[in-house]
Amino acid sequence: MQARNEKFKNLNEIKTIQQKLTKVINSSRETLYEDDEIFIKNMETNNLAGDDINRYRHWEWPQGVSLFGFWKLFENTKDKKFLDIITHFYAQQFQTGLPSKNINTTAPMLTMAYLYEHNNCNTYKEVCTDWAKWLVKNLPRTKEGGFQHLTSDTLNDNELWIDTLFMAVLFLAKMGTVIGCDEWVEEAKYQFLLHSKYLTDRKTGLWYHGWTFDGDHNFTGALWGRGNCWITIAIPEFLSIVRCEAGIEKYLVQLLTRQVEALEKYQNSEGMWHTIINDPTSYLEASATCGFGYGILRAVDIGLINARYKKCAIKAIKPILDCIDDKGYVDKVSYGTSMGRESLQHYKDIKIKRMPYGQAMAMLFLQEALKAITKD
Repeated sequence: MQARNEKFKNLNEIKTIQQKLTKVINSSRETLYEDDEIFIKNMETNNLAGDDINRYRHWEWPQGVSLFGFWKLFENTKDKKFLDIITHFYAQQFQTGLPSKNINTTAPMLTMAYLYEHNNCNTYKEVCTDWAKWLVKNLPRTKEGGFQHLTSDTLNDNELWIDTLFMAVLFLAKMGTVIGCDEWVEEAKYQFLLHSKYLTDRKTGLWYHGWTFDGDHNFTGALWGRGNCWITIAIPEFLSIVRCEAGIEKYLVQLLTRQVEALEKYQNSEGMWHTIINDPTSYLEASATCGFGYGILRAVDIGLINARYKKCAIKAIKPILDCIDDKGYVDKVSYGTSMGRESLQHYKDIKIKRMPYGQAMAMLFLQEALKAITKD
């Protein structure tokens, strides 16, 4: 009888996740093209490249994360409608014209690299190749050859940011693998190693938001939630893209394991994480929680970390489902977060706002959650 009840409970949970995921997918088609008026207003005076700001309107890191969510849907389901969403997006953006290259505008290139691998389209190859060459040859570097976190509106001179590995380095690794360019793959490996050298907190195993070589410090020492989730996602994705030497793979897996151990410790009783992970007075944040859930389940699925960690990811399902409204919009998502340079209060003051990446992180997590629960 107990086994039967458990099976019934499992089927109900699967049905609820499927229903919520469908709603998130439908609303995410709209958020992919929603204007971020705060960002656009800022670009009117802080556009570093000085090009047409309309080119940035729907081509920035939020759209990059969203496209990756749709790509994973296509990869998992083989449903052409998800492929059509992606190809239509790129066709529209090519008509508008692509913005100047920086770390954040590189984010939409990751899905394009996967798309090129899938359909061998010359246009995608040319754009991806040009962008990858720029990253390696022309992107400003920090000391020790790090990828400086150059964005559309900020130079961030001599600074390493945790976001860079997901936003730019995964693309470089993927494109290098697809076309067989060892230089790009080796550069991607180096960036993972260098960023971990300066951004990991030895006491907790979590990662700092940033590091500056001008003064040699981690700014306010923020163990920021969404920033950390980029790592939880990036390491398993990177190791699924690149066949690393045994030593590098072992090193990255150990970094991930230490981080996940810390996440297990700091997860709140209902299953979410705070926007400053180790500060329970900061608000609970959905995009980071989804990122952690996805990254942990993905790492377990491909055999990188112990299956026992799946429990803390599964615990996050219910509170995330509760964050999704009847129209499929995800609540408790923090807005784009610049570097906290003065105090940790900076992170607590970031507003909650509906964003494409919040939708995408929910898509990623719920897809992986369905796979995990179905296997049980």
